[in-house]
Amino acid sequence: MLDKVLIANRGEIALRVLRACKELGIKTVAAHSTVDRDLLHVRLADESVCIGPATAQQSYLNIPAIISAAEITDAIAIHPGYGFLSENADFVEQVEKSGFIFIGPTAETVRQMGDKICARQLMKEIGVPCVPGSLEPIGTDDTATINLAREIGYPVIIKAAGGGGGRGMRVVHTESHLLNAIALTQSEAKAAFNNDAVYLEKYLQNPRHIEIQVLGDGRGKAIYLGERDCSIQRRHQKIIEESPAIGITQEERERIGMLCVKACADIKYRGVGTMEFLYEEGKFYFIEMNTRIQVEHPVTEMITGIDLIKQQLKIASDEPFTLTQKDITLRGHAIECRINAEDPRTFSPSPGQVTYFHAPGGPGVRVDSHLYSSYKVPPNYDSLVAKIITYGETREIALARMRNALDETVIEGIRTNIPLHQDILRGNAFQKGIINIHCLEKWLNM
Repeated sequence: MLDKVLIANRGEIALRVLRACKELGIKTVAAHSTVDRDLLHVRLADESVCIGPATAQQSYLNIPAIISAAEITDAIAIHPGYGFLSENADFVEQVEKSGFIFIGPTAETVRQMGDKICARQLMKEIGVPCVPGSLEPIGTDDTATINLAREIGYPVIIKAAGGGGGRGMRVVHTESHLLNAIALTQSEAKAAFNNDAVYLEKYLQNPRHIEIQVLGDGRGKAIYLGERDCSIQRRHQKIIEESPAIGITQEERERIGMLCVKACADIKYRGVGTMEFLYEEGKFYFIEMNTRIQVEHPVTEMITGIDLIKQQLKIASDEPFTLTQKDITLRGHAIECRINAEDPRTFSPSPGQVTYFHAPGGPGVRVDSHLYSSYKVPPNYDSLVAKIITYGETREIALARMRNALDETVIEGIRTNIPLHQDILRGNAFQKGIINIHCLEKWLNM
């Protein structure tokens, strides 16, 4: 087992990793910015190192500072959490060249899956179904581009090859707007990802966002742990996730799950990962792979009983991978609500001091949060402050417990999106499972 792990992240995921490390007897180092010195995991870690000022670029995205922190504390490995440098292939390379273990896939895998065009090409070769679209970046031949869009059929969506997190996308409904939209997306992609390559896909009208959780040992052995429905989104950002997905049959689950296993085995995938799909009219279409732990991983843990962070740590420790597909059984239903420090109507950020925090409780309720009374939410980072997860033998029980949990949660001093979650969960459409990736935007505009 690893002796000491440096946690190169913040907030609830840093605390989640710390807890898993402590359960396994692993010492922890919290790498933090100046504004995060009072974070809960920083207080609980065996050691802490300040890696820079509040701005992410100077701290959590500062590769030399993070590696230096690992060096001076004699850490063995680095856990990236999600976001920040978790899917940065250059970071993975620097970590391994410096003699540390990166808790995640190899740099080659991260780079391969981080390029959405490359990932689509690979999945197509393996036999994983993809959304109809281009397998090469859009070139400079405008006529060829217009013909390609006609062949795909409008509406089309332009996507940045290096994009992620819901950024680098633009929907085009008519040919007259195509070339200008491509130029705008290329410009934005260059600024955001330092990569102006974009490609075209068919824009599906009413798909659901279904993702498959995978786990690989890096030697060609892999399993899948069911699926999650992440269709409740705003501007491509997930808000509510649940597992299992409503209406997915066991046959469909096994068919797409085993295709994902084959893909992970072929590329010798190491650690946890997520294969993301659009699902429409009984068909799955691959869109991308996330080579890290997901924000929504708790719903999978609740229905499988598998601790995904512990699995990451064990695989990184080079322990024998003993899990088999037969060990994975889905039981009951789990739902997660992402609680953000933001206005529930305007969605403007709401940083500030939490004057009082009370977490919900009761059977089947889990709260992943770094909040405590008197904690000051900084304005420098993502607004996620808590995740409430509920479990029940049925979806109806999980929903009832979530409604109760949201009613019990008290966060004073800042605004949160809890009222939005309460509205969504009370809606007939969500209760009946009549959802797709566009429905929340439509509800908000009603």
